[in-house]
Amino acid sequence: MKDVLEEIVAHKRLEVERFKQAVSPSTLYTAVDEMMTSPVTSMRKALMESETGIIAEFKRKSPSKGWIKEQGRAEEIPLSYQQNGASALSILTDEKYFGGYDYFIRTARKSGVTLPILYKNFIIDEYQLFQARLCGASAVLLIAADLRLDECRSLMKTAHELSLEVLLEMHSENELDYAALEPDMCGINNRNLGTFITDVQNSYRLAELLPKDACKVSESGISNPKTVGELRDAGFHGFLIGETFMKTEQPGLALKEFINNLKS
Repeated sequence: MKDVLEEIVAHKRLEVERFKQAVSPSTLYTAVDEMMTSPVTSMRKALMESETGIIAEFKRKSPSKGWIKEQGRAEEIPLSYQQNGASALSILTDEKYFGGYDYFIRTARKSGVTLPILYKNFIIDEYQLFQARLCGASAVLLIAADLRLDECRSLMKTAHELSLEVLLEMHSENELDYAALEPDMCGINNRNLGTFITDVQNSYRLAELLPKDACKVSESGISNPKTVGELRDAGFHGFLIGETFMKTEQPGLALKEFINNLKS
């Protein structure tokens, strides 16, 4: 079976080089430096203090399912998520595989979104961290499966220097060494990024192996409010949910119904 993550990362390296040719690193870094006084909302704090911990995701497409909501609008859905009870947002910014763009985050901010926003991409170069800060993200995703430990440590350090929090995503027991880097949030991805097979049991299996004081986030494959309750009992604080909402006519209202069922 083709390793999807390997294909994505190979393309991402080419993409980042094209970005650097279009906007030089020095130009990008200067632009970010000029906005460093602007405040960044803590995603970790939002999740730790939330009753529901729902990270609602704006996700128009996936490599395994194709288009989910091709006409989904960044000026409407993220704000609707905020209005209907999301604790934080995740916005896909990878174009080729997920139909996302950096300007989706800028658009969401302009529409009135004040919640923490996760810059959801495959980050392999510090240049992308500056892109995330420039477009208005609050946190970035780092994926253990596509980074060496030293690379992850370096990227995390740069992210923090840019006032960005880090959600460090792990999938298997052999990646749990990355948790020793003490990221702001430890994510367990229930989806294997090589095969895109999803199993929520992965979160239950790995939860007790994470540091007890970590802000734990379960990602992917969550479609039932009951599962959120069970995951919270297992020690999770955040629950990243995208397709469950995005495949509906009105994702914000689907979120509202989900939260109502969660509280009932």
